[in-house]
Amino acid sequence: MFTMGNRSGLEKIIEIRGKRFLFKVEDSDRSDDYLKYEELRNDIWGFPEDNLPGCRNMMCENYLHEGSSLFIDVYVEDEAGRFQEDKEHLAAFSYGFVGVKDKAVAFKSLDNLWFYSQYTGARPDFQGCGLGIPIKEFQREVVADVFGVDIITCTYDPLTGVNALRNVHYFGMDVLEYRTATYGEYGGFLNRLDVPTDRFFMSWDLRRKAARPAYSLKSRLDVDCRVIDVEEKEIAGRSQSLSLEVAKAFRLNSDHDVLFVRIPRDFYLMLDETDVADPAVRGIPVGWRMKTREAFLSLLGRGYKIVDFQSVRGRASRSENYYVLKKGISV
Repeated sequence: MFTMGNRSGLEKIIEIRGKRFLFKVEDSDRSDDYLKYEELRNDIWGFPEDNLPGCRNMMCENYLHEGSSLFIDVYVEDEAGRFQEDKEHLAAFSYGFVGVKDKAVAFKSLDNLWFYSQYTGARPDFQGCGLGIPIKEFQREVVADVFGVDIITCTYDPLTGVNALRNVHYFGMDVLEYRTATYGEYGGFLNRLDVPTDRFFMSWDLRRKAARPAYSLKSRLDVDCRVIDVEEKEIAGRSQSLSLEVAKAFRLNSDHDVLFVRIPRDFYLMLDETDVADPAVRGIPVGWRMKTREAFLSLLGRGYKIVDFQSVRGRASRSENYYVLKKGISV
C-alpha cells in the first residue's frame, strides 16, 4: 500500500535494458516545475496548438495539491549514478485525471469513477527503449492504491500496432467504442491533418488479469476470415523507396465466429513516408483509415469483440499485424 508520509510506493527505480530509471509521482509545489510536461509533450507530438494547461494550473490540478490529476515522471540515471529531476534527464511522462462514467451519477458513487489517461509518451531518443509498459504498470499501481479507482480509460489510434500490442494484447484492455475524427484536424509528428483522428476508447479493469486464449494465429488465418485484403506496393516515399501495404477489398458479410482485421506494420512510418505530393501515395493512410473505420464500426455493431492483437510473419518475412475479433465461441 502507498503511504503518503514516507512516500512508499510514490517512486521506484527500474532497470530496463541496462539503464536505470526513476519512476516518480510529481509532488512539486513550484509551478515552474510543471513547464517540463508541456515542453516534453511538444517534443513528442510536435503540435503546439494542442497544449496542456498552463504550468500554474497543472500544479493546482495535482492530486497532492487541490486537484485529481496524476503526473508521473521517468528520469534516466546520469553517468554519476544519480537521478537528477530536471528536463535534461526526463525520459518520459504520463498525465491523466479522475473522471466519471455516468454524468447523472457524477461523483456521488465511487463505483462511478474512472481514471482517464490522457498522455503517455517517451522522449524521441528514448522511444523503443521499453518504457511504455513499465510506466503504465506504475500508473496502475498509483491509481489503484492511492486513488482507489479500478478502471483506467484511454484512447489510441487503432492503426498503431505498438499501442495495440501493449493495450490489447499485453494489458487486456477492452474496446468500449470506436470514435470517428475524435480530435478533428490534428497534425504534429504522429498525426497528419488530412488523416482523420479516429480512436478506440479503451477500458482497463485493474482488478482483472489479462488472459489470452492459447492458439496459433497463423494457422487460423483462413482467407475467408480476413476482413480486409491487402497488397504490397513499392512507393517513392518522402525519404526513401519502400514497400507499403495498401488496403483493398472488404469481406464485411462474413459470419465466421473468429475474424481478423489487419492494420499496417508501422502506421507512423506510413504517415511520414506518404507525406508527398503524389495523391495516389498520399492517400494510402487515408484509405486504411476509411476501410478500417467501416470494418470496425460494422463488426462491433454486429456483436464482435476485439479479444487480441498479434503479429505474424507473412510473405518475404514481412510482419503482418492483426486484430482478432470473436463472436459466440472462444478462439
